[in-house]
Amino acid sequence: MHASTDPSRLFFGHPCEILHKEAIVARTTGEGMSVTPVQTPGGIEPAFDLTAYYPILIYAVVCVLFAVGAIAGTHLFPFKPRKPTKIKQMPYESGMDPVGSARMQFDIKFYLIAILFLVFDVELLFLYPWAVIAYGEGGDQTWRTVFGTVVFLEIMVFLVTFVIAYVYAWKKGVFQWR
Repeated sequence: MHASTDPSRLFFGHPCEILHKEAIVARTTGEGMSVTPVQTPGGIEPAFDLTAYYPILIYAVVCVLFAVGAIAGTHLFPFKPRKPTKIKQMPYESGMDPVGSARMQFDIKFYLIAILFLVFDVELLFLYPWAVIAYGEGGDQTWRTVFGTVVFLEIMVFLVTFVIAYVYAWKKGVFQWR
């Protein structure tokens, strides 16, 4: 199959190689690229085909309807015991009678560990797409050779920042449980 007719190599109905060349010409000459509707014998096709996004739209609508339905259901059909008593109104936790106040103070260490976990977890999550593109099988070799060095240096700056934050937290004693 020729590269221009291969569906995996098409971007909005245009071969990727042509778009890449147009982008280079637009970048060097200052002319902007525009996506215009295509005139066909059957009429005018839109410039963007949004049918690929229908599953995402349906999923989002179902999620919103489920959330709204759950909230509306609790208001329309509230749970009320038939004969409310003091025991039935008590909060139940594993069969144990509640003792003392439910408002307990937690050590700040729990919050610091949770925040550090989130920060480091999100930072490492950003490394995943780079690792897949840079070291995954397949992919475009041109991308690796042209942009590989620049992206590698950016990731190294990102990792150095990550290590500095880790060392700073260590020096502040965040990881010591006293």
